[in-house]
Amino acid sequence: MHVIDRYREEDAVATCEGVRLRPDGSRESVRRAVLAEHAMEVTVNTVPTLRMVCTPDHLVDLVVGRLYTEGIISGADDIAELYLCGQGTRASVVLDCRRADFSRRGVETVPSCCTGNRVYNQYFTSDGRPDAVTPIPWEADWVFAAARAFAEDAPLHRTTTGTHSCYLVLGGTVVTCREDLGRHNAFDKVVGAALREGIDLRDALIFSSGRLPVDMVMKAIRAGVPILATKAVPTDETIRLAREFDLTLICQARPDSALVYNDPWGRRAS
Repeated sequence: MHVIDRYREEDAVATCEGVRLRPDGSRESVRRAVLAEHAMEVTVNTVPTLRMVCTPDHLVDLVVGRLYTEGIISGADDIAELYLCGQGTRASVVLDCRRADFSRRGVETVPSCCTGNRVYNQYFTSDGRPDAVTPIPWEADWVFAAARAFAEDAPLHRTTTGTHSCYLVLGGTVVTCREDLGRHNAFDKVVGAALREGIDLRDALIFSSGRLPVDMVMKAIRAGVPILATKAVPTDETIRLAREFDLTLICQARPDSALVYNDPWGRRAS
């Protein structure tokens, strides 16, 4: 994959003025750090394909991760070239493996967070059934290490209290953290970072700060991630999919406890 990155990352935090109101009627002028919101249009093989609303950082990771977790590429080598313009508002991807499809231009899908994200064509429509993931043996300490890292707070969240965080864990060590205003974007950023660094996701645990509906779990399954954990909650359909595709699923993970909903290595909840 050849990357041409002309973008100099902007600060993901802005400072804005507001007025704090209190029940006694008093008012106080305040200045607070808030997340910067950014939009990026992505073309694939010259076809407008995707619009992503995100924080203005790690944009190449986001594009690579989104292509991978949606099943559009099977690895970073499928991308011949990725160009990111100087303003970070336009990314152009050239794939070796697929031609452009104009048959469904104008189709829009919005994930269950990240409002404003749009998909314009069938690059992001996959009818194929993904393979089951390959389970790996794991230790509870891996989960608690990620939970402690989250409890200690990631940099953007510490400043703004407005981000989702995602951690990549290998053998109990947190090796990568990515943040974004949306949990889907944070997940894709950490996956994209792993692909670009040559990390084998089949050995990884990914820890998310957000709830896990079906679309989030399908991202993990398509990416071949064997262990998905969150400090939040799943849905009943999420648990069903985890059991169907052999995904180890661990939720409500805190530094002192976690709830295992599926463990193909023998600790599956009934």
